[in-house]
Amino acid sequence: MNSSALSTAGRERARQGTDSKELETMVEGKTSPIRCCGRAAAVIISVTPLLLAMACERNTYAPPPPPKVTVSQPLKKQVTDYLEFTGNAAAVNTVPLRARVEGFLEKVLFQDGDTVKKGQPLFIIQQEQYQAQLQKAEASVLAEKAQLEHAQTEFVRYSNLVKQDAAAQTDVDRWHYERDSRQAGVKAAEAQVILAKLNLSYTRITAPFNGRMGRHLKDPGTLVGGAEATLLAEINQIDPIYIYFNINEQDLLKVRGKKPKAAEEAQNSKHPVSVGLADEPEYPHKGYLDFAGISLNATTGTLQLRAIIPNPATIILPGMFARVKAPLDETREALLVPDVAIAYDQMGPFVRLVNDKNIVERRPVKLGVQEEKYRVVTEGLQGEEWVVVSGLLRAIPGRQVTPEKSTGQPGTEGAKTPGPESPKVPGKKPKPKKAAP
Repeated sequence: MNSSALSTAGRERARQGTDSKELETMVEGKTSPIRCCGRAAAVIISVTPLLLAMACERNTYAPPPPPKVTVSQPLKKQVTDYLEFTGNAAAVNTVPLRARVEGFLEKVLFQDGDTVKKGQPLFIIQQEQYQAQLQKAEASVLAEKAQLEHAQTEFVRYSNLVKQDAAAQTDVDRWHYERDSRQAGVKAAEAQVILAKLNLSYTRITAPFNGRMGRHLKDPGTLVGGAEATLLAEINQIDPIYIYFNINEQDLLKVRGKKPKAAEEAQNSKHPVSVGLADEPEYPHKGYLDFAGISLNATTGTLQLRAIIPNPATIILPGMFARVKAPLDETREALLVPDVAIAYDQMGPFVRLVNDKNIVERRPVKLGVQEEKYRVVTEGLQGEEWVVVSGLLRAIPGRQVTPEKSTGQPGTEGAKTPGPESPKVPGKKPKPKKAAP
């Protein structure tokens, strides 16, 4: 080992010894505070540039990239304008079944709510009394016919005797009267037979048409048909079924046009309508208009219309709320945008557009009919604009965005064409993509 190395090691040991002595002296409270403060200041001064450099590197600000939104151009499609209404269902036929003759109710031949056929027996009222009345009426007919025959024979006999001057003319007149009276008696007796048959038929109550029964209101053993006709049950015909709704005057003029149709043409034409229930998003039930009122309601300014809808599964019941869609006669080309792209505020509906500088603009529009998930735009768009259809909360009017163009068709998801690349943030490394599992 050379002399320089020895001298350096000696100085290092001397310095460490001095530091240890100073530390011991400081612990005992005998070290000068000025000397300690000087060394601490030297350490702080040496570390400060490093901290400042680290702080400056972390506080470098980089603006975030413009938010991404999906845009697409309005779709051009042939659409048919239509009107929407709300209405209620009503049975085509509703008949209360009443007891037309007096007697005890013997049988109820259906279950409450059953679907019945025309002519199917429903109630039986005590029949013995009316069967006896029919037999009595038939016997009266036979008796009247016998008396008529006797009167006819006597009239002929006395007519011959008068010719021989063997009888008085008064006897001939009397038997003439008896014959004519018995002829009237026969007709009266025959009428009683008809009435007796009717009363007997009223004891058997049948369904007047194919329909659905309500609940029975009288139980077997009840005396019915006394001073007034007793209500026994109610039957409805609901296949097909009526839908009643009202149209206002402006829509009525739009439907009829400037010149009303001739009465014969209007009667023969069937205007198709579609009906949807409250829980049905579309209008699956198809039918046609079959009645229109002859005058408008002066109070509401509306005209009552009626549609008839086939109802084989009896899904639609009387009294149900129904939505009605009636198409107009004209078909035209229109611009459509997704319904989700339309926003509303106090000024009305509007859409968000992205111009050639990728700046969001607000464009007020007027809306037409709805086609599935799209809405017709009647005013406000020309067809070449790029409408924001996704990321609406990030598309703030006046702000820049990164558009991704979509070329989808109604009911399909189109391919997206990315817009300009987002600017890279200085000092920020891209995140590595995760491998697919």
